Amino acid sequence: MRKCPVLFALAIIVYGSCWTDTLAASRPNIVYIMTDDHATQMMSAYDNLRAATPNLDRIGEEGIIFQNSFCTNSLCAPARATLLTGKYSHKIGQLGNRDIFDGSQQTFPKLLQKAGYQTAMIGKWHLKSEPTGFDYWNVLPGQGVYVDPILIEMGERKTHKGYVTDIITDFAIDWVKNRDPDKPFMLCYHHKAPHAQWVPSAEHDALWEDEEIVYPANYDDDESGRAQSVQDAANQLVPDMIQRWRAFGAKMNKEDPGDLKGEALKDWLYQQYVKDYMRVMVSVDENVGRFMDFLKEAGLDENTVVIYTADNGMFIGDHGRFDKRLMDEESLRIPLVVRYPNGIKAGSETDLYSLNVDYAPTILDYAGVVIPGDMQGQSLRPILEGKKPADWRKTFYYHYYEHPDFQFQDVPPHYGVRTDRYKLIHYYPTEKVEATGWELLDMRADPMELKNEYQNPQYQYVIKELKTEIERWREELEVN
Repeated sequence: MRKCPVLFALAIIVYGSCWTDTLAASRPNIVYIMTDDHATQMMSAYDNLRAATPNLDRIGEEGIIFQNSFCTNSLCAPARATLLTGKYSHKIGQLGNRDIFDGSQQTFPKLLQKAGYQTAMIGKWHLKSEPTGFDYWNVLPGQGVYVDPILIEMGERKTHKGYVTDIITDFAIDWVKNRDPDKPFMLCYHHKAPHAQWVPSAEHDALWEDEEIVYPANYDDDESGRAQSVQDAANQLVPDMIQRWRAFGAKMNKEDPGDLKGEALKDWLYQQYVKDYMRVMVSVDENVGRFMDFLKEAGLDENTVVIYTADNGMFIGDHGRFDKRLMDEESLRIPLVVRYPNGIKAGSETDLYSLNVDYAPTILDYAGVVIPGDMQGQSLRPILEGKKPADWRKTFYYHYYEHPDFQFQDVPPHYGVRTDRYKLIHYYPTEKVEATGWELLDMRADPMELKNEYQNPQYQYVIKELKTEIERWREELEVN
């Protein structure tokens, strides 16, 4: 019997409409929370010696915690560009902080917009060009400031009285309240903290004032066992950097070390640094808790994927250093916890490697959007759902590009590969940099990363294998 073409077409329209409505209803909201320079060793879900972050921890407790999450270039702007594109720095033209992000390129917010999502970017942007792919944006100019910050709202600069962490959270909550409730949403909710200069809120300014904060286990590392390029990097808590630190830190501008010298001055520097870092993170933790409570009260917490992470890691006195950039664990690792009651079992944990290049594909996957073939990351969704893919990465590639004539870091460009046991790192020369050399770190034998084994005859076979792995990654990622 012939089918009536009119009725057949009508059936397709009705069925298709129902399918589209079902898909729209089932697609989760997505909230991506990111801090700036938050180290895993300063989040109590990972290490509670120097941190108490109950609200951030709660996201992992009610979802999943990644024990091995890493950035691919430990620097602010490159990490943020990688989030948006799902690509490594060299593929997006964002090698360092001085580059201007090309907002015309493909990003996951643009793809979500096309799929019917409402999108917003609120808080720290730090990419020099205006945000694109967002229905609403309200961002700090550059690094922004902690007290009475200026925010640029859809192109208009406005000064806001108050503390930046509170203000960013207020805007995030207000945007969700005023969104179109008939569409799914994606919100990038980005904090300035805990980036320098560290200016705590008035209510937290005196925390730990009369206490001594514990020192990291490798605090006294003189780095004599490391490559010369690492020894020469000028991001150490050393007495001769006192004037430079005054420009970098906040407390340094209102307290004086007096006649302290040598190790006593270094210890004083560390205590000022770590306390202010901890203080600004208390504000972040409280505000994230406030935002999470709002989602629950609004009935949005069950069908919202909440991701918390940082743009890169950070030295908090580890190896006697501050800042990041190097491929040491403290700089390389980033926190990652994800909560989604409709799809992630509470109390989950994984040791599988995640990279910041994976975030864009993961978000698209949950939104039901096809992941573009040129994205270089992998969706973390199988891992979030409790699976252990047999073909998941066992190693990964890292590359820091920025020339060391920026500020006072003096960290040379380098690239390397990390496995479950080893790191092989190559510090290479450029027209502005003479430093060069290789490092092999054996994290099993030397978990504090104190000794370069590159010249050790016992490791030569390992080095040969790792160099082959580096070349494999460079070819796969199309690194010039």
